[in-house]
This record gives sequence, C-alpha cells and structure tokens, in this order.
Amino acid sequence: MNRTTLSLIAGTTALAAVTGFAALSAPDAPDTDTAAKAAAQLPVERTSLLCPAPSTSDLAETSYTSFTPVTKGTGSGGKAELREAAEESADASAEGEDKGKGKDEGKSGEDKPAKPVLTPKEPGKPVTGDSSGGDAPALVGTADGRFAPGWTVQETTEVAAGTGRGLQGVNCTAPDTDFWFPGASTDADRTDYVHLTNPDDSAAVVDIELYGKDGALKSAVGEGITVPPHSSEPVLLSTLTGERQTNLTAHVNVRSGRVGAAVQALDDKLGGDWLAASTDPSGSLVLPGIPEDATSVRLVAFTPGDADADLKVRLASPSGPITPAGHETVHVKGGMTTAVDLGDVTRGEAGSLVLTPTDRSVPVVAALRVVRGKGDKQETAFIPATRPVGTRATSADNSGKGGTLSLTAPGAAATVRVTASAGSEGGTPVSKTYTIKAGTTQDIEPPAPGGLKGTYALTVETVSGGPVYGARTLTASEGGVPAFTVQTLPDDRGTVAVPEADEDLSVLQK
Repeated sequence: MNRTTLSLIAGTTALAAVTGFAALSAPDAPDTDTAAKAAAQLPVERTSLLCPAPSTSDLAETSYTSFTPVTKGTGSGGKAELREAAEESADASAEGEDKGKGKDEGKSGEDKPAKPVLTPKEPGKPVTGDSSGGDAPALVGTADGRFAPGWTVQETTEVAAGTGRGLQGVNCTAPDTDFWFPGASTDADRTDYVHLTNPDDSAAVVDIELYGKDGALKSAVGEGITVPPHSSEPVLLSTLTGERQTNLTAHVNVRSGRVGAAVQALDDKLGGDWLAASTDPSGSLVLPGIPEDATSVRLVAFTPGDADADLKVRLASPSGPITPAGHETVHVKGGMTTAVDLGDVTRGEAGSLVLTPTDRSVPVVAALRVVRGKGDKQETAFIPATRPVGTRATSADNSGKGGTLSLTAPGAAATVRVTASAGSEGGTPVSKTYTIKAGTTQDIEPPAPGGLKGTYALTVETVSGGPVYGARTLTASEGGVPAFTVQTLPDDRGTVAVPEADEDLSVLQK
C-alpha cells in the first residue's frame, strides 16, 4: 500500500505519532552510530481503525472485540474508542445542502457526533459489544497514548440464512490510499461490495479499477467516487461494469484523502465472508492458514505491471514443503487476473501457500478462496497474501473453542511466543512458546486464559529465527454448514523507528 514520505525534519515525529510508522532515507554511507540511532524503537502515540458496516441482513448477529496489548514505555494516559460513521451517501448529502434542508438533514457524520462504543478501560483486557439486524453502521475509531500500540478490533457476524449465510469476520483496518483485492467477482451468484470508510474531516475521492482474465474492464462510474467526511460508502462491484466475471482483481486507489477498504463477498450458494486487501505487490508471497478440511482452494493472482510473472507454487505442510501435483508453477500475465483451482490441495493436513519467482521477480498480489463442506452444506472464506508476524501480531475475539491458530515458517525455523490475554469478563493471561520447523505449517489449539470468562485476544511474538506468517480461523455450526472465517496476522506496527537527534534542537523554538 502506498505510504507518504515526509521530510526528515518536519515529518518523522508526526508520522510516528499519527500513523505508527516512519520511512527514512538513509545516507549513502551511514556510520555505525547513525545506524544505531535510526533503529531506536518507540511506541506509536496515535492510530486509527475503520470497521465496515457488517451486514444488511435482518438475521445478522454481529459481535465486536477491541483489544490493545500491553506495551512497555507508553505511560499511563490515553484512550481508544469507536464511533458510528455517517450512513448518508455523498449524493444525498450534496443534494440536502443544495436544497437548504432542515438542520438535521443533508449533514455528514462530522455534524452529528455519535456516542462512542467499545471504549476499553485498560490495555491487556478486551472489551466487547454486539448488534443485531442489518442496520449496524460502519465504525470510525482512534486510539492514543497507551491504547495505540497494537490496537486491534475484530468484527464477526453470523448470518443464519440467505445470500452470504454463515460466519463473516474482518479485522478493522487502518486508513490508507492503495488497496488490492484479488478474488473479487461480478459473477451472477456473487454480490460483492467494496466498503469505503473515510475517517477524516474532508471528503475522500476514490477510483475503483477492475481487472479480469483479459485485462482492465471498461468502466467510467468507478472513477471519482466521493466519500464524505466521517462516513462510509458501500459500492456494488456489478454496478461498475456490465461484464460478469467469476474472478476479478479490484484496485482501490485514493486520489484525495484516505480511506479504509474491504470487500464483502456474498455468494448465493457458498455463503460469504470478507476479503481483506492483499499485502503490497511483491515477488514472493505467503498465504497462511488453509484449513486442513478444505474441500476446494482457488488461487487468484494479479500483477499490476506489464511484465508477466512466473511463480513456483509450494505448500508448507506440517511435514515440510510440498509441490502440488499438476500445479508446480503458475503463469500470471501482466495486467490480467489469473485463477487456478487447486482442489483439496491440503489433503487433510494444515497448510500455507508459498509463491516465489521461478526466475526474475515481478510484483504480484494474490488471495485464496477456500471452501469447506460439500453439496449444499458449503461455506467459503478468503485468505489474502499477508505480511509476516514480525515483532508482534494480535488476534481478537477468541472464545476458547472453535478456533485454530496457524503458523508457518517458509524459510528458516523460528520460535514464537503466543499469549492469551485476560478474558473480557475475567481470567488470567497465559503464554506458551512454540517452535515452527523450516518450511512447515503448524496448526495449534490456541492457549486460553486461566479461569476464562468472555472472549480473549491472542498475541503472537517472534522470539527468534526466520520470518513467521500466521492466520486465525474461527468456526461455527450453522444448520449443518461448516461456517468459518480466517483472519491473517500481520505485524501490528505498534512501534516505530525514530532517529535520535545528535544535539538538542529545542533552542530553535525559543
């Protein structure tokens, strides 16, 4: 995803405080002292998260879990809270202003402060909330001080029947300017919405581009979509083009401002789930956490440039890397979406898909559509390519049953520490250490807090070794349908590299 580079003098502190990361240009020949100073890590001081509207179904039951892990060096102040986003569309808002309607009409969310929801009292303990039916709005949230580093919010929805029935889950996302969604669709059986949520005081302007098996789909209505301040807009993909295609890549590019984006993919026959954005285009990708009982796995890949990509396909299984028979490599044409049905590639074992270039490296984005069950008892979920766990990653909304934590070390072996937080209504944190062998995926039953009451969060920390990638699967039984949802576990970017000053510059402010 695109990141804005700020000047070193004016931007480093602001970037660390507001967005939780910093991009610094190193000198051509840095000395040891300079490198050490540039590597200093401090907790972020402020962060934002955006949760899409969960469902339009009257049968929807949605739960929210907010959690911040305990981070050293954060002090004692701060707070985290979510507020309802405005539901009004851009057209309705503009129309209301033009016609001079009453004081409560034609206004965006910034004119109607909403009551905060999910306001935690302390880091290390989750707080939960819920809603019923199809009227639950999108949420806009901020956290600062000790609540900012690693702040995580999970939105989980159960839909008993109808299009998209099953279990739908999504991690609320940070605002950004560039998102890739391989695995979207305008097929007749699919109803896919791109949810765009704007956290800022000014309107955001967004373009949505669609790419199919033959390249870009023609569409003029996907350009210049306006998302009003503090509001959310669901955009139905099938309204952007007349073409019906089963496998698409959707590209959300923000011209002005920033948004949170996620795709809600609802299927008439296979249930539904959220499709989170793939990690930035890269020559090598890891898609972790394919359930051991997956009956169908489809890989959807796209390269944004003109060059073709040739990728080796490997499955990191519990016993080591495996090359799927008949799918040793995949060829991705430049600017075109490629889909490959891998069948029951895991064959009863946990697995993660690892894509690497056969020759030259060409940036690619990718996601998996995973199906469990058979016949009319099938359910679907999505696994996008993701960043490694890194220093720390967090998964909220765990109940002590019906969940699996999947960890893979595609390169060197690694050791990780998994901590179960206190429960939302009581319980004592518990930590366990696991070693993941090189080239393998290990499914573990997550540890649960002692005396658990309510739900809890899992925090995964890399202790030593090579990069680790992770995903958490939640399962439920819906009328015999093996409902499930998968969320990947990228680094939470709870700390930021901030260079130390060689001298006290405070005199410049006098």
